[in-house]
Amino acid sequence: MDRRHFFRKTTTAALGAATALAAVPRHALAHLPEPMLRNDANTAPPWTPPGVTGAGRPYRPVVTLNGWTLPFRMNNGVKEFHLVAEPVVREMAPGFKVNMWGYNGQSPGPTIEVVEGDRVRIFVTNKLPEHTTVHWHGQRLPAGMDGVGGLTQPQIPVGKTFVYEFVARRPGTFMYHPHADEMTQMAMGMMGMWITHPKLNAKGQHPAIAQVDRDYCFLLNAFDVEPGSKTPNINTMLDFNIWAWNSRVFPAIDPLVARLNDRVRVRVGNLTMTNHPIHIHGIEFEITGTDGGPVPPSARWPEVTTDVAVGQMRQLEFVADEPGDWAMHCHKSHHTMNAMGHSVPNTIGVDHSGLVKPLQRVSPDYMLMGERGMADMGNMEMPLPDNTLPMMMGQGPYGPLEMGGMFSVLKVRADQKPGDYTDPGWYTMPPGTQAHKWQGSTPHAAHPAPHAPESGTTPTQEAVQGQVKKPRHAGH
Repeated sequence: MDRRHFFRKTTTAALGAATALAAVPRHALAHLPEPMLRNDANTAPPWTPPGVTGAGRPYRPVVTLNGWTLPFRMNNGVKEFHLVAEPVVREMAPGFKVNMWGYNGQSPGPTIEVVEGDRVRIFVTNKLPEHTTVHWHGQRLPAGMDGVGGLTQPQIPVGKTFVYEFVARRPGTFMYHPHADEMTQMAMGMMGMWITHPKLNAKGQHPAIAQVDRDYCFLLNAFDVEPGSKTPNINTMLDFNIWAWNSRVFPAIDPLVARLNDRVRVRVGNLTMTNHPIHIHGIEFEITGTDGGPVPPSARWPEVTTDVAVGQMRQLEFVADEPGDWAMHCHKSHHTMNAMGHSVPNTIGVDHSGLVKPLQRVSPDYMLMGERGMADMGNMEMPLPDNTLPMMMGQGPYGPLEMGGMFSVLKVRADQKPGDYTDPGWYTMPPGTQAHKWQGSTPHAAHPAPHAPESGTTPTQEAVQGQVKKPRHAGH
């Protein structure tokens, strides 16, 4: 949906909802920025504020994967935002909806974008069933604005609005999340990204931050949602069964699109309970920034995988100089699967001969699976509980992708127009550049004849006699 039309349609409804449900007087709310809401899970185009040069300084806006950027208003030189903490329903994939807590209609909440040196004012209205706060993860700011409930501020009561105000003092990629009942609120999806674009010199440059053609960002998050249920189990510590990027799972995560030879930046933040090695096929990248700010060029090195630890952010940059469809995923194999049971027995190599029919007499829906591995599930159609997903999903141009969870595709095209983020479809392989079935004869592997042991010995004895030495006793 066009952003301009979207805000025109939702502004009135959002303002009315905030007035009705939040315990904020109408005359006070009239002085707040309108709380923009969005529940569309598609990737929104980059948002450039009207008259951006009058609203700060020019910058290239980010694209939030399966998310959007929160608009601001200017008020006497201050950028004002309005976050609404509230229960939301997030469609993690078609047919799979989860009860979450988030901001402004979604989990994660909208991305906040400002420029280094901007003074920002964020109004936070609490429409949750319990108190909350907002911590601005990684920011330099006064202690009273840090958002740690009970330590730096009182909690934001239900139905009340608090205001945070500070200067965005350094450029980089940051996150925001509650520092109140964290186990519950973060497990329910309360988080978002914050981008502070650099202030450029007279030549339009920054000494450690390059200009890029495309700038993406997303958060890593995880949930434990039992098949057939809709609300995450907040007491789970490690055994999550839904691994997501911006509360979406493959094949519902949008692709990252680039024009051939574009310089691309990807900002990844991790608010799960474990680390994630993020791997991109087909290119090499450098880590150009962390939570602590830009990495000096002299301290960078090429990588194809980087580990993003809990509570960390990593900023990847590369030149998209290889056309094609390139997998991008967490390299923990269980994190590229959907709704996965952890107590499934391993039946690889087990002979099921003669068992299937007797079992089907007891359980007519019984299906043989796992004897040869789990790849059969990529094509298998079976009844599922309500509101869940198959473990492996996705159809590519050549068959099942057998993926899920934290997986997407980097699509690089020579004919992609600058600034065009639409999905170009599947890549057509040029002739002679694709693996194919061998048509010739296949020679049999030659195995060396076994070594004949000497008379009176066995190979095991030889090995033991040749390798084992008795220890010398030294008085014990």
